[in-house]
Amino acid sequence: MRAMERRNGRSARRPARGHAVGQRRWRADARGAGYIALAFAALTTLLDWGSGGLTIPRADLWSLLAIIVFAVLRPPRVTADEGWLTVRGWFRGRRVRTDALVSIGQDGRIATRLVLRDAHGRSVALDPRVLLADPLLWHELETGARRSLARGTLRHGEETLRRLAEHIDGETAHAVLKASGLE
Repeated sequence: MRAMERRNGRSARRPARGHAVGQRRWRADARGAGYIALAFAALTTLLDWGSGGLTIPRADLWSLLAIIVFAVLRPPRVTADEGWLTVRGWFRGRRVRTDALVSIGQDGRIATRLVLRDAHGRSVALDPRVLLADPLLWHELETGARRSLARGTLRHGEETLRRLAEHIDGETAHAVLKASGLE
């Protein structure tokens, strides 16, 4: 068994790839960001060409701006499994142990972010709408947070967790009623 683990490069403590829960709509959202960036590049290039001012450097500029638009609009990828949650951006990923959370906070009033900190000093920030859109991610986070509460490591953020749970449960119930035609 251990020889097989060494050959596969996995230890018994780390879960095998493929068991993690990921955002179900991440690919569609990233593809949508790509379509918007392409539309931006096409529209600006077409308008510049129509005005008679299109040159190679200006076309390069519009392409560069389209890449920046894509970089801004592409959502970070969020995955979770038993005891951890990872948020991957463009250049690096951040992972937090959900079963060893110390605090759960919410930043911002208009564009809110959920900030999770664990006992090992790591932290991640994510949009709460990601959890609303994917109940499996929410389940993994809530399960880990409940374990943190039971262990006594979660000292700050119990109220934030409760409000988030109420909001997600209410939205899920609303979606079920709407889908069943009872609304």
